[in-house]
Amino acid sequence: MTVRQRARQCKTRRSVSTGRVGPVTTPHRATPSAARRNEASRRAILAAAFDLLQEVGYAKLSIEGIAARAGVGKQTIYRWWPSKGAVIFDAFLMLSEGSEGEPSVLPDTGDLQADLTAVLHATVVELNDPRYDRPMRALATEIANDPELAAAYSQRLDGPMKEAKRQRLRSAQRAGQLAEDLDLDVAVEMIWGPLLNRWLQRSGPLTAEYTDRVIATALNGLRPRPAGR
Repeated sequence: MTVRQRARQCKTRRSVSTGRVGPVTTPHRATPSAARRNEASRRAILAAAFDLLQEVGYAKLSIEGIAARAGVGKQTIYRWWPSKGAVIFDAFLMLSEGSEGEPSVLPDTGDLQADLTAVLHATVVELNDPRYDRPMRALATEIANDPELAAAYSQRLDGPMKEAKRQRLRSAQRAGQLAEDLDLDVAVEMIWGPLLNRWLQRSGPLTAEYTDRVIATALNGLRPRPAGR
């Protein structure tokens, strides 16, 4: 599932975003008008960070630049986020904001291969989109080098997405489309891992045709085997 898929889906389902990276201390309960101003400032900062990242790249992105674009002071940003990596992470989460209380789900039409094809084709389109490629690579770099940010990513974004993938595979197991003794964590990595690895390492073209081969190969090994084989 991709950022934009989640954004569309979360018009009716909850975001995986709850809270912020790092603690936020408030000396007293904010009035409704103050809370609205804070939320407006937060969204302006995140939108500015995402736009600037696409324009100048992560190396040239700065808290000062984000503050200037958003029309706030630097201290406002540092009050809510410890680093520019944390700002970028929350910018991605803002794209998937929606109603509270409902988990992310993958489509389940009863045809596992068709559902995976639809989801992964959309993933490939997003990964190949230059508007999202640079921000996603920047976030991947920060996650690799910041243990706290990696933990937040796992808890708030990657973990819920992986659970949605496992749930879809469990449904396929119940329908007899996948082996009963399947390790679902490994199965998820077999299906999604090759695409993300090829994108991250730029080891080959990321195409719909390659995606179809990945899905077919993975399902060939994950389907039930005849008795005695």
